[in-house]
Amino acid sequence: MSKTAGAKSAPTIGVVSLGCPKALVDSERIMTRLRAEGYALSGSYEGADLVLVNTCGFLDTARNESLEAIGEAIAENGKVVVTGCLGAEADLIREQHPNVLAITGPHQYEAVMAAVRAHLPPQHDPKIDLVPEAGLRLTPRHYAYLKISEGCNNRCSFCIIPKLRGDLVSRPAAAVLKEAEALVKAGVKELMVISQDTSAYGLDLKYAESTWKDRTVRARFLDLARELGEFGVWVRMHYVYPYPHVDEVIPLMAEGKILPYLDIPFQHASPRVLKAMRRPANHDKILERIASWRAACPDLTIRSSFIVGFPGETEEDFETLLDFIEEAQIDRAGVFKYENVAHADSRELPDHIEPEVIEERWEAFMALQTELAHARGLEKIGARLPVIIDELDADEGHYVARTKADAPEIDGVVFVHGATTLKPGDIVTVEVDDAEGHELYAHVAV
Repeated sequence: MSKTAGAKSAPTIGVVSLGCPKALVDSERIMTRLRAEGYALSGSYEGADLVLVNTCGFLDTARNESLEAIGEAIAENGKVVVTGCLGAEADLIREQHPNVLAITGPHQYEAVMAAVRAHLPPQHDPKIDLVPEAGLRLTPRHYAYLKISEGCNNRCSFCIIPKLRGDLVSRPAAAVLKEAEALVKAGVKELMVISQDTSAYGLDLKYAESTWKDRTVRARFLDLARELGEFGVWVRMHYVYPYPHVDEVIPLMAEGKILPYLDIPFQHASPRVLKAMRRPANHDKILERIASWRAACPDLTIRSSFIVGFPGETEEDFETLLDFIEEAQIDRAGVFKYENVAHADSRELPDHIEPEVIEERWEAFMALQTELAHARGLEKIGARLPVIIDELDADEGHYVARTKADAPEIDGVVFVHGATTLKPGDIVTVEVDDAEGHELYAHVAV
């Protein structure tokens, strides 16, 4: 990082952000606070006076990645502050990396700032330390994550998120809508609503009202979705548990107010496995509910995540899962191999599955899901679809875009040929020419 000769250099923080979109939002908030206090920011160790590592601790693989990132930051820079989910296990971090300067847990913004100030005092200059109204973001300019709550009240046996991030704490509806408005004014064309349990939003607040513009809005999933649908941008709902009141949001999707997209982490389909997982919501008659959703909103896309190899999962249970993703026509699916995560209650369950069996089931799941996705892609050939442009791939000579059915980084993409004047954030109609797996090939419709 070059510094102007003779000028007083701002202290520079290198930021390493790991984990899920919720952690990404935490990093964005911390970066915004740092910039407001006069710190310069860097995406690398070079030129940084201190490195901040925002960690993930959800799975053992993520914990190991976080510990490696901390070690790399210490080796490359020497001055390291740790925050995020793994920060809840300070003893573990200190044991492996005793030279870290400070450790804070997830969404402890004030503690992070205090640690940074203690080890690298700011040089604030209000004339030059300008921060965009919508804050600093790590996503491209045209889309952003909108976090509506912290923590989770569920106690799934395989999950340690409540132990790391605590119980559900919802933001007032007015605060969420104010942030959404600022993001849209800053050029965001797609808002991705995230939390640990989006459909439980406002439960802890008893759905309290707050004043937004000239009206009051309840802190409730349906009310928030309705208000966000008035901003005129794509609104995508993530991490929605299938509680009964989710049915009320489907008409908003059919009306085009929010995207016809539900990210529902079903995790499994076998009642016996779901009971062992301690999953919330009633999965009885879920196939009938999905059918009713699709009847009310034919364009609905359902994305989900699943776990294979959960302790006690039999071949019959696994076949039930495969039958479910086919019968439910799950459009997008991520599948995780069960991990015996430290501190998770599922570690104590009997009948753990051998790793080679888990691998076989994972491969079988992926093969079926890829086959189903390919078939659905072929059905779209000749169709006209709106897409949002993400970037130009100059080397390949095409634009990379997404349909309403595709969230960034986790779903499919559309390669758009024959256009020359598009830019990220543009929403255009394309005609699909071909399909392969989760990818579509298209040209701009005339």
